[in-house]
Amino acid sequence: MALAHEMDDRGIVSRIQALGGQLTGTEQLLVARLLAAPREISLGTSADFAQRAGAHEATTSRFVRKLGFRNYAAFRDALRAEFLHGAEPAERMSATLQISGGNLLDGLIGQEIAALSAILDHIDQTRIARAAELIDRPRQFIFAHGNATALAVMVERRLRRMGFLPVLLTGGPRDLAEQAVGIGAGDAVILFAFRRQPRSYATLLHVAREQGAATLAISDAIGPALSPAPDLLLAAPRAGDDDSFQTLNVPMLLCNALILALGNRRQPDGLSALTRLGELIRRFDLRDE
Repeated sequence: MALAHEMDDRGIVSRIQALGGQLTGTEQLLVARLLAAPREISLGTSADFAQRAGAHEATTSRFVRKLGFRNYAAFRDALRAEFLHGAEPAERMSATLQISGGNLLDGLIGQEIAALSAILDHIDQTRIARAAELIDRPRQFIFAHGNATALAVMVERRLRRMGFLPVLLTGGPRDLAEQAVGIGAGDAVILFAFRRQPRSYATLLHVAREQGAATLAISDAIGPALSPAPDLLLAAPRAGDDDSFQTLNVPMLLCNALILALGNRRQPDGLSALTRLGELIRRFDLRDE
């Protein structure tokens, strides 16, 4: 068994995703704390990690073994290899957070800068390109709940401007059921999930898979704990911790990067659609004068 663990070269996020619904509530909290501060946890002890989640140290030991590591030391080595790409970015983040001096606006700006700077610890351009390829289909169904609806509306509008046929999945269970009837093979389903997994997430993902549609989830620290896992996940922690005020700046940047990558893939068709849009806007503006 130890040999199998040593030969398992999957990243930590992939290991968490593979567990799906097997994580307990406390383990899901450990995942959230892990993705919110991977650098700090990689430099600390098992007891430090447990304290962040208000758990017993034995819980972290069981958690890392469930991930397939022999012991906590092996887990920490893998964490360092995956997230410690150099001390300078971490030092810049820490310095940014410390200069607020109790000023609310400065503190919020510092947190946002730190969160935005840490995105590359979790997602690189290759993954963004893969996500753009995944959703590069004539029609995308976009699901969001709560504050994430603002992002869904933004993505829907930008996709439409590029000549796609996006569909917003909104409303209660019956509304979602009626809208999901149209999901079919060749479509893509984009799901937003922040803080906790939305109630309709699992059902929508199952429906998408039954119909042969591709699935992309855009999330924060809970991303690897989403169950079932999507075909592709874009997840990076937002500013602050799970229990504090958080903004949508990090996922909005991911959405913008995704749209730009999709536009790059769609050249020249995507640019032609935008050119046509500009012409139509001028025509409508002239008629309204």
